[in-house]
Amino acid sequence: MMFLPLIVTILLIAIDQITKYIALINLKPISSTVFIKGFMDFTFVENRGAAFGILEGQRWFFVVITVIISVAIIYAFLKLPNKKEYMYLRVSLVLILSGAIGNVIDRFFRGYVVDFFEFTFINWPVFNVADIYVVVGTILFAFLLLFVIKEEPKLKK
Repeated sequence: MMFLPLIVTILLIAIDQITKYIALINLKPISSTVFIKGFMDFTFVENRGAAFGILEGQRWFFVVITVIISVAIIYAFLKLPNKKEYMYLRVSLVLILSGAIGNVIDRFFRGYVVDFFEFTFINWPVFNVADIYVVVGTILFAFLLLFVIKEEPKLKK
């Protein structure tokens, strides 16, 4: 059963890295191109910080923090009961882990994260596929913890 999440994680990381490679090859030379006028462009950005560019230039800090968080996610994943009702929680952890690893690969090997999706109808940071994994996984995780997973009542002795 643990084999499938590993394969999915590797596949998601591969999709992220392939899209970033395509952005490097096709977008870096031209900087930006309109995808859907007034809604979304493909814009090449070398993100050397975190979300919204905070903590710019702290490459090794992000690498170390991501490794620590990834180890914690793997540990939590392995400690979850192997029951059907934890499936969505496992999915959220796989998404978060895949996104974290996808971006840390960029930071480690390039010194920056490749971002390329830009919503033009709002003022929002340029982002990538790994960011989508992290956001969707985190929203799912929070939703499950807040509204779905209930602590089992303890029996009084």
